[in-house]
Amino acid sequence: MHKSLMAPIGTGLLLAICGSAAAATKTDTFDVTANVVGNCFVTATDLNFGDFDGGTALSETSTITVRCSANHGYTLKLNAGDAGSFSPRKMDNVLEYNLYTSLTKATVWGDGSATTGTVSGVGGGLGMPNAIQHTVYGELPISPANQSVAVGAYSDTITVTVEY
Repeated sequence: MHKSLMAPIGTGLLLAICGSAAAATKTDTFDVTANVVGNCFVTATDLNFGDFDGGTALSETSTITVRCSANHGYTLKLNAGDAGSFSPRKMDNVLEYNLYTSLTKATVWGDGSATTGTVSGVGGGLGMPNAIQHTVYGELPISPANQSVAVGAYSDTITVTVEY
């Protein structure tokens, strides 16, 4: 009987020793990288002067919304419109108006050429909560040319460019 007990005990001990042996391992590492490049998004609201009767100058605004990569500088430029002139811009090559960088209307907002100015900023991030708004100040003045314009609807298209 002694022999019959020894065999199962020996087998059990052998299994216990083998089962508790650690498996061999080896490790390596790898890098995870990305390169964040500057990016911007720009949108603008329409500017509607409404009804012009030739007796009162009209002032209205548009809003340009910019979202740029965090801490990335940008410059906003406006083109001259369909008439191709900044001084003054003209709706349908007839009705004079202009767009300015500030409420004082001291600087025509353009592409930086001649006497026009641009508006610069620094991005806060691409997410909507980081959007930066810039106001475009528009004026449709009383002028001899505007007081001679025929009754009708007039329009122009301005292209906003964000350079970053």
